[in-house]
Amino acid sequence: MTDQDLKRNIILKKGLQILYYVSVVISALVGLWHFFVPWMFQWYDYLPTQYRNLIVGIDYTNYCFSLLLFGLSVMLILLGKRALAMNREVIYFYFFLTVVWIFRACLASFIEPWPLQPIPAAAIGQLIASDVLAVMMIVVSVSFVRELKRKT
Repeated sequence: MTDQDLKRNIILKKGLQILYYVSVVISALVGLWHFFVPWMFQWYDYLPTQYRNLIVGIDYTNYCFSLLLFGLSVMLILLGKRALAMNREVIYFYFFLTVVWIFRACLASFIEPWPLQPIPAAAIGQLIASDVLAVMMIVVSVSFVRELKRKT
């Protein structure tokens, strides 16, 4: 290997490390943010109070989603060195989180886009953010797959 190849490999590994941590930190922040979404956007103002079961169901879904997204992302932050050292078990969890974000991006882009009303900027921002995060995670996941194949 030439010096140029070594430098290129170091830059690629550093870029992968940065993308990995940025993606899981953003994912954790979205999970944390989701705990407060019902109050921030006053979800309950749109629901009749007589539908208490609906409100509880929405709360349970939101809290479980928030906890799972936040918890998995934090776990991947803490296990980042193992993932970047090509620990298969940790990488599988990263793959799962990648699939979650790909699914979210597909929902936003193709399946059921967020309505532009009442706040178009929020809808467009969520679309762009979920797509960018999914792409970042795909890049990291593909790099993991290539490295794992190279090692076997």
